[in-house]
Amino acid sequence: MNDQQDSQNKRQIEDLIKSIYEALTKAKIPGKVKKKIQVELDSLKAFTLDARPARFAIVGRRGAGKSSLINAVFGEKRAEIGDVKARTGAGKWHRYQSDSGALEILDTRGLGEADDPEEAFSKGTALEEVQASIKEKCPDAILFLSKAKEVSSRIDEDIQQLLELKKTIQEVHEFDVPIIGVVTQVDELSPKSADKPPFDHPVKQENILEATQVLETKLRETVSNPVKVIPVSAYMEFDHDAIVYDIRWNIDRLLDYLIEKLPNEAQMVLAKLSKIKSVQKKVARRLGKSIAGITGAIGASPIPGPDLPIITGLQTTMIASIALISGQKLGKKSVVEFMGAMGVNVATGMVLRQVARQLVKFIPVAGSVISGVIATAGTYALCEAAIAYFIEGKSIERVKETYEHEFEEQKKNEK
Repeated sequence: MNDQQDSQNKRQIEDLIKSIYEALTKAKIPGKVKKKIQVELDSLKAFTLDARPARFAIVGRRGAGKSSLINAVFGEKRAEIGDVKARTGAGKWHRYQSDSGALEILDTRGLGEADDPEEAFSKGTALEEVQASIKEKCPDAILFLSKAKEVSSRIDEDIQQLLELKKTIQEVHEFDVPIIGVVTQVDELSPKSADKPPFDHPVKQENILEATQVLETKLRETVSNPVKVIPVSAYMEFDHDAIVYDIRWNIDRLLDYLIEKLPNEAQMVLAKLSKIKSVQKKVARRLGKSIAGITGAIGASPIPGPDLPIITGLQTTMIASIALISGQKLGKKSVVEFMGAMGVNVATGMVLRQVARQLVKFIPVAGSVISGVIATAGTYALCEAAIAYFIEGKSIERVKETYEHEFEEQKKNEK
């Protein structure tokens, strides 16, 4: 998605959210409910309008697999692999970009390395370089990488340096940064013959578990408690940038956990660039449940008919957000096309604010009010339908079936 399309998308959503804010000031809704809607709108604004690349500091000894992990997250060749000599020089922020999004990585030169890196560096030690960059920009999380075969040796010094980085972030940014341990290269653990995901050989699984527990214990005792450690395989081979060999494993689990720890403004870009449907769907469902809860609270007020655009505005923003999570632009195969697939006739040239008004047809209204059950069920059903359409690429018929089934299920659950 190019910058022009991103700008157009942002203008559309900005206009829609602004219209919801304006409607909210005039709506005859209890003050307590209005405050909840305000919080949700602020969260939506951060998720969409303020969206930015996630920022990760990746630290660990040379050869721990920093560059491989970056490539595994993108599913593309974005970082060069330093197999022999330390490649990464000054501990500075690097922006890794693809058509789907970007990541900002504090790609350190390996802590404890014996020789100088190929790139120039400005500070005396790897730790000093990283600390200087952390003062410039605050990471959303630190990933501490350790090779599966080396978790029992030579990392105590690195963990002490990691503690210093955590303290620096706390002092400079007043932020208790989450630290995620990543056991890399689990494919190399014995038995080597079980070298394909999901690595379900019992001895292999036992060795992966042992490596994970060792790193977990070391991090918990020194850096933080509780601590999360995730074992991964990030190995891929490329031929002219095309993937010719791929044994990635648990990257989706790592991304899923990272997104949970990210601020709202960094979640969408990471979910989008990962291209991992399970991750995208989980983010979309989390968003859908949040908005469904708010629309349900509005409906339970009860809300007069003229105030329904607040509900439909929130629903349309949710649908547009799911489209963006999937990597779709809001032009071709847009929210308008989704509405058409759902049976709502919307002119192609309409902006999202106008599209939102058409969603009123989707909400059964008893007299001048709508129930909280109907609002909640309808909103979450639209969420699942949008997931089916944008992320899963299902046919129009299946999308309609998804909506109808989910609507009935949610109504049962809410009663």
